[in-house]
Amino acid sequence: MGTLRLLVAGGNEIALMGLCALVRGQPGWEVAGEARDGREAVTRTKQFKPDVAIMDIDLPSLNGLDATRQIAKTALQTKVLLLAPHDNDQLLSQVLEAGARGYLLKSDPVADLVSAVEALHEGRTFFTARIPREILDKMLARLERPKQTGYKEGPRLTGREREVVQLLAEGHSSKQVAIVLNICTKTAETHRANIMRKIDSHSVTGLVRYAIRNHIIEA
Repeated sequence: MGTLRLLVAGGNEIALMGLCALVRGQPGWEVAGEARDGREAVTRTKQFKPDVAIMDIDLPSLNGLDATRQIAKTALQTKVLLLAPHDNDQLLSQVLEAGARGYLLKSDPVADLVSAVEALHEGRTFFTARIPREILDKMLARLERPKQTGYKEGPRLTGREREVVQLLAEGHSSKQVAIVLNICTKTAETHRANIMRKIDSHSVTGLVRYAIRNHIIEA
């Protein structure tokens, strides 16, 4: 078996350095690239085409869930392992929907992370042992049900709208959002207005609450 190439994306310097040290400490593993936010993670995944990407869910600028969605759309062979600070049913559902093949809690043992990376590299999935199998099976079935029945949920934000929500919730102005996303300020303001209408909010405070509740940012 050849060298296992990994991309590592950490939400802060300590997390990034710790993950890189862990990867470099495993025989036959190498750090193909590092990223400090979700946008950089997507760009470097396209650039380096690693076998596995290990990413914090809580990444600045673009969170790990939305970065995973963008990576999944590239049709690359890279498998994504997401690391979360906590677990709940809604978060698990979003992890599966985003296209991640693995999901661990940051409190899980290092041995689980090693096992998860190896499983993903071999084409298998790996989820934290703290999720009962019956719950995981229900989540997988729930993801398939809308496709089979034609059922549609209420208004959902598009990928671009989720990006705008995260940037606004992080304190960026509409002009700054436009610069980050390479769009005009008027378009950013239109996105903002559409988002406020969809989530039935009239303030940035309400938008931040929505972002936290839907795991776009962490509290």
